[in-house]
Amino acid sequence: MEIRFMSIGSGSCGNCYYLGTGDYGILIDAGIPSKVIRSALKKENIPFESICAIFVTHDHADHIKSLGVISSKANIPVYATKEVHKGITQNYCTTKPIDPMFVRYIEKEEKMTFRDFEITPFEVPHDGSDNVGYFIEAGDKKFCIATDLGEITDTVSSYVDRANFLVIESNYEEQMLAMGRYPQFLKVRVSGPRGHLSNQVTARYLASHFNEHLKYIWLCHLSEENNHPELAHKTVAMEFSRYGIIAGKDVQFHVLKRKTPSQLFRL
Repeated sequence: MEIRFMSIGSGSCGNCYYLGTGDYGILIDAGIPSKVIRSALKKENIPFESICAIFVTHDHADHIKSLGVISSKANIPVYATKEVHKGITQNYCTTKPIDPMFVRYIEKEEKMTFRDFEITPFEVPHDGSDNVGYFIEAGDKKFCIATDLGEITDTVSSYVDRANFLVIESNYEEQMLAMGRYPQFLKVRVSGPRGHLSNQVTARYLASHFNEHLKYIWLCHLSEENNHPELAHKTVAMEFSRYGIIAGKDVQFHVLKRKTPSQLFRL
């Protein structure tokens, strides 16, 4: 079975990812305007009406702003942990509350079946009310998204290492953050164990845990202030080369843009 993936937005300005089949799809997070999501899907000939669920990673504004609007207008259920749903109701950045009839609860480490997808939420360390990544199986394909996490724990590693298709955070370049304009408390927050992953940490992990069943890597959630796409790509590619891994040959490798939708990848 072919699955399709597209990033519609990836960064602190707003996050939204599409994963689907030829007949239907889901969104992971909805932190950008509904009209932007609709436009991006339309350009790929994906009917918005084919979206049948939204799965939420955590309750920070750049991941949830449009949940209520999209859910109510299109009658789409929103899946998240109880703590995340509670955080969404208390977040002043949400443009519209989620109607209770569309609220769905998930539990970490409990696999659920959603049409052709087997979806397992797993714990990631971040400073939202609660935080998950998603491991999604569709036939023999294994897709994993791990965004907004301060470190790669054993739990995260157990899912990342099984993936054929991996979306993983590469938020900041360590020297840029250290020398940049952020106040000290924010530098500590970003680089801490409940903050974000740096290019260097992500690169070292990917290179040292590389396996042949990994087919695609997408770096996500790059900082506008403390990173840029070419630097993130170079950092990972250079670390790969130290292990004899050739990016683009041994594994397909892309950096997702903050405000520009990616191409539609057919996997």
